[in-house]
Amino acid sequence: MASRHLRRLLPLLCLAAAAAAAAAHDGSFDLRADLNHPYAGSSFSRHEAFRRAARASKARAARLTARLASVVLGTGGNISAADVPVAPLSDQGYSLTVGIGTPPQPHTLILDTGSNLVWTQCKLFRRTARQREPIYDPGESSSFAVLPCSSRLCQEGVFSFKNCTNNRCLYDDVYGSAETDGVLASETFTFGVHSEVSVPLGFGCGELSAGTLVGASGIIGLSPETLSLTSQLSVPRFSYCLTPFAERKTSPLLFGAMADLRRYKTTGPIQTTSILRNPVQTSYYYVPLVGLSFGTKRLAVPAASLAMNADGSGGTIVDSGTTVTFLVETAFRAVTEAVLQAVKLPVVNQTVEDYELCFALPRGTAMDAVQTPALVLHFDGGATMSLPRDNYFQEPRAGLMCLALGKTPDGTMSIIGNVQQQNMHVLFDVRNQKFSFAPTQCDAI
Repeated sequence: MASRHLRRLLPLLCLAAAAAAAAAHDGSFDLRADLNHPYAGSSFSRHEAFRRAARASKARAARLTARLASVVLGTGGNISAADVPVAPLSDQGYSLTVGIGTPPQPHTLILDTGSNLVWTQCKLFRRTARQREPIYDPGESSSFAVLPCSSRLCQEGVFSFKNCTNNRCLYDDVYGSAETDGVLASETFTFGVHSEVSVPLGFGCGELSAGTLVGASGIIGLSPETLSLTSQLSVPRFSYCLTPFAERKTSPLLFGAMADLRRYKTTGPIQTTSILRNPVQTSYYYVPLVGLSFGTKRLAVPAASLAMNADGSGGTIVDSGTTVTFLVETAFRAVTEAVLQAVKLPVVNQTVEDYELCFALPRGTAMDAVQTPALVLHFDGGATMSLPRDNYFQEPRAGLMCLALGKTPDGTMSIIGNVQQQNMHVLFDVRNQKFSFAPTQCDAI
């Protein structure tokens, strides 16, 4: 637990004895940043990247559903590593390079709409997990300060474990197969591509005590909760537009006034539905998915199987960190039955590489040559998200075409993953609790 580090932390922490809560940000946070692809610069083939991402998605879906179930059941929201398959955190989402400190130290943080805390590994800790880039060093920054236990972020922040001994807000957070602990602090973060914006943020200065990071040094949480970047800076809205997964290009991330779908060329209509609030779990962005179609055929999926229940179970979230989409079993079964009727290819007779359904392609034929109907997500209010073949099929091996959908038990959550969001400009209007989207050529923004 984080308390075990207190003794060795005190000498350095005392240098920041004058620390106070992170300064409130009164100005606007209007900017564009570029997201790095999860496998940018890696030597993995396109097929291997698909397989690793599917494996990581399975791990993340297990973590998210287990966490929600534990909250609904009143067991505290904690889950053990045994509940979740192991996968590097950097396999699970797009990342953002930011400057931390004064002068800025560049670090890569994984963007996560389902995480609360902004955190990075730092040299206050000696047992940091292996990462490619240098560890953040608070001793080299003139703007680093430790947050006291009386700070709002320490008082309101939700962690797996928190210890406020000696007026230092020490925390421990469990991510299923990964665990991070550290101390809450404030620091200057610098963002931006075409112009830079520097803002004070409360963040976790710590270590990944279990699990692996590989290509990143921490996480930047964009959830609706207190410690996230969006909450701390009172960002009214943000959007991103993910380029096709196979292309490994950067993707635009937009905040504030820059996050306006009307400012950019789209290839389809802008549509809007509501963001729902879960009564017991406020870490995720829930949307009112009410049904699915395959081509022109509406599938026999009861809206109740997709709905959020009064106790907070069920429902559907939009998630930046999960690659493939996960549907509750009733909906998943209806989709696979429709796919089996429409795709006239031999079925591979076992689960392959963490995919539930795969087809054998004719020798010498790529998936691009196979035509399939659109998979359509229907939302309350009439909004529809139409997904072309490449947004729900992948080719994890040459000669294999696999459905990029997984299943979760009925009664748990469904998750709209980032493959389904590719070439779709999605906007989270946090202030007005609206979710908007439009088909877009993302590399043209």
